Amino acid sequence: MKFTGKKIIVVGMGKTGVATAAFLGGLGATVVVVDEKPQRQWGEAFEQLAFQSWLTVGSYDVTALDGVDLVVPSPGIPPYNDILAAAQKRNIPIISEIELAYRFIKVPIIAVTGTNGKTTTTTLLGKILAHAGKKVFVGGNIGNPLIEYAASPQADDFVVAEISSFQLQWIKRFRPHAAMLLNITCDHVNYHGSFEEYRRVKASIFEHQQESDLAILNAEDETQEGLAASSRGQVVRFSSRRSLRPGISLQNDAIVYSKPDGTEERYPLSMISLPGLHNVENVMAAVVTARFCGCSSESIIETVSLFRGLPHRIEFTGEKNSVKFYDDSKGTNVDAVVRALQTFSTPVILLLGGRDKDGNFDALQSLLPSKTKQVVLFGEARDSILPQLGNMAPTSKEPTLQAAVEHAYRDALPGDIVLLSPGCASFDEFANYKERGNYFKEVVRNL
Repeated sequence: MKFTGKKIIVVGMGKTGVATAAFLGGLGATVVVVDEKPQRQWGEAFEQLAFQSWLTVGSYDVTALDGVDLVVPSPGIPPYNDILAAAQKRNIPIISEIELAYRFIKVPIIAVTGTNGKTTTTTLLGKILAHAGKKVFVGGNIGNPLIEYAASPQADDFVVAEISSFQLQWIKRFRPHAAMLLNITCDHVNYHGSFEEYRRVKASIFEHQQESDLAILNAEDETQEGLAASSRGQVVRFSSRRSLRPGISLQNDAIVYSKPDGTEERYPLSMISLPGLHNVENVMAAVVTARFCGCSSESIIETVSLFRGLPHRIEFTGEKNSVKFYDDSKGTNVDAVVRALQTFSTPVILLLGGRDKDGNFDALQSLLPSKTKQVVLFGEARDSILPQLGNMAPTSKEPTLQAAVEHAYRDALPGDIVLLSPGCASFDEFANYKERGNYFKEVVRNL
């Protein structure tokens, strides 16, 4: 599709929406921008575009679609949005920002998706490639949007992009040279409408790959069954529970990468300082991709050994009177809570709550007796979560995160661990999980 002279509507004026509007205007399109928030809240980035002759601010309703040739929604706009629903009825094409960017990016794209572990794996892979001397852009769902890179000189060897299900919702031809699906667990059902649709959207990351491309799958994820057979790319599966030949798997004290030609590479498990078996899986996916991109085994081991992880992901926060505190504020779904609990060998005091994302907290029942001493529920979801836990652990409720931390500290004994792994969104009290995690750290410091 040629964009010169086309009328295109961009829905949502966050960072990605503003960058998309600027890119389309630069291509000669007439751009209509809309957002449910008032224009005064669109931020400084939009103010730089406000007086462009090609830009019009439209009404946030279906009238904005009049005469429109294409719709580009920002990632946070759900598919049931009135404007998007009307566009589909009128057969107006809808594409996502990553689809638009892909059509202009000439550098091989490495795409990382999954319910949990995306940011850690994307960041680690970017560091591995850079340490090996590759020029690399890291962005997508973290950092800078891909559309900004599409407008740049593109002087890199690889683009490493974290890709969310929101971004995959409206792809048409998006084809990453290497793609990994770390895991699929129940999340964002309120956005996609059902878990089946969420799974379909996640799996679409492989849909347009060819034989020269790489597809990395989790062999222990039942929801990924059948994807290997349907993929046209070179499939490599990973497992932390059993030996895979071919594939990459955890075997005793080493990660063993068994290739189709029968050769093997061994990576010492001791190179990983990140807590939890799930991070071993993240490293496996990064190792396979890095080797595919031409990095040496030695360089990979060096980089992984230096990598200390990211904030708010089972991050040690501090110690007060021999009570240790861990911040897993990024754990916004039930599966992330399971992974966090499995990280610790002794029972913890678990802080659980926030704004519910239709999570199935029943899944925690089997773990609570052995992995928790106590559960402190907090925030908006505390009453709805309580009956789902099935009286499997001593449980109490507090209205706020601060009250929950203080409650846990009062009950904790020397040697105990207090773990914030909320399993919920943060929006009842905080703007995002980062703000919640930083607030947790502040409360801990002030105990």
